[in-house]
Amino acid sequence: MISRRNFLKASGLTVAGLAVAGTGSVWGSASKAEFVSKRPLVGKRNFSSQAVEEAISATKAKLKDPKLAWMFENCFPNTLDTTVEFGMLNGKSDTFVITGDIHAMWLRDSSAQVWPYLPLANEDEDLKTLLAGVINRQTQCVLLDPYANAFNKTKEEKVEWMSDQTDMKQGLHERKWEIDSLCYTVRLAYHYWKTTGDDTVFDADWQNAAASIVDTFKVQQRKNGLGPYKFERETTRQLDTLSNHGYGRPLKPVGLINSSFRPSDDAATYGFLIPSNLFAVTSLRQLAEISNTVTGDKAFAGDCLSLADEIETAIRKYAIVKHPKYGKVYAFEVDGFGNATFMDDANVPSLLALPYLGCVARNDSIYENTRKLVWSEDNPYFFKGTAAEGIGGPHVGYDMVWPMSIIMRAMTSSDDAEIAWCVKTLRDTDAGTGFMHETFHKDDPTNFSRSWFAWANTLFGELILKLVNQGKVDLLN
Repeated sequence: MISRRNFLKASGLTVAGLAVAGTGSVWGSASKAEFVSKRPLVGKRNFSSQAVEEAISATKAKLKDPKLAWMFENCFPNTLDTTVEFGMLNGKSDTFVITGDIHAMWLRDSSAQVWPYLPLANEDEDLKTLLAGVINRQTQCVLLDPYANAFNKTKEEKVEWMSDQTDMKQGLHERKWEIDSLCYTVRLAYHYWKTTGDDTVFDADWQNAAASIVDTFKVQQRKNGLGPYKFERETTRQLDTLSNHGYGRPLKPVGLINSSFRPSDDAATYGFLIPSNLFAVTSLRQLAEISNTVTGDKAFAGDCLSLADEIETAIRKYAIVKHPKYGKVYAFEVDGFGNATFMDDANVPSLLALPYLGCVARNDSIYENTRKLVWSEDNPYFFKGTAAEGIGGPHVGYDMVWPMSIIMRAMTSSDDAEIAWCVKTLRDTDAGTGFMHETFHKDDPTNFSRSWFAWANTLFGELILKLVNQGKVDLLN
């Protein structure tokens, strides 16, 4: 079984004659002749979008650096080329999205993988239908089990973790409760509607799923006991199971939502995971807007806003902590008893990525303090080496930098020099493969995990396209 933390080395992907460059290398040192597209042949791609192809061509034409242009062409369409499986189910479009090397659909990953294509949806009706299919599939996933993080394509497939001591069901791939799984489904549906004007995805099933999301959030505030969710796994890996008979460490009910696991699928230390709680506040307000504007359920909208306000108040009271060096910062996790963790994990939602998700303003003073903390050696999961520096996490372990953290640094930066450094570092740490990876060693980019990780690939493409559209081509050349 291929797990999210297996180290998958690229095989036969190194371009002949291309040395792996560290952060001190010279831009554009290789010729265009060395870079041959790594995309599947046209007839073997899972899905083709004319709008996406036009965006690739237009963007490549503006990139003078041949390697960067090559990497953009490989990465931006990677989700469509290799991971989407489109069809019809019960008369509605249905899109199953795998992560890459694992044939299962994570609510988080699938939302993030197709996100960069949203701005192109109005230019391509087939792409728009595909995106609606992701929303429809996610709706059915939430209705099956709002506590699950990953799903199989059919209920007939083998349930990988059936031996886990939790309420496993046919159709689930894994059942780790993570707040962000539900937030990502809301984010995709909300912005699909705002981008396309299509509100047909908000049918009765979707409204039932939305109600389930809010109910789950309320239950996991743990005001009325521990709730029904618990999780244990027989494993040698500490962060793959929960203590205290599957309920995790004790939490004091203060209005925050428990997230048993982080976006990395690692167990939380303290269950009140602050990036995910901030994400929930944003999602609840988006649900309220949909309810007020589209479905007409004013009572549900009021319920969402009330819960969002309660969580936000609790964040202000319990999650903003004074750090001895950086002043007031957002803690990564708290427990309501006064305990807090000063760190960040590269997986999004992270503290670093909060403005990217619309959770805080980029110029929020507490965020700015937090940003300085997490991109420093005062974050225990910040690693700096001879090849690069960046944020990692316990999912892969010591000295392994996640390209996703470097992308998020650029996405949330207003400093052109910082953005240029991020792009150059990403360009120089692909190990000659032309793709992003889950992680790479801070001193050796050829030591990496996951040669096929579509989220990181598409996110890299999103960054390059964003900079081009913002007129910052000079930072790429």
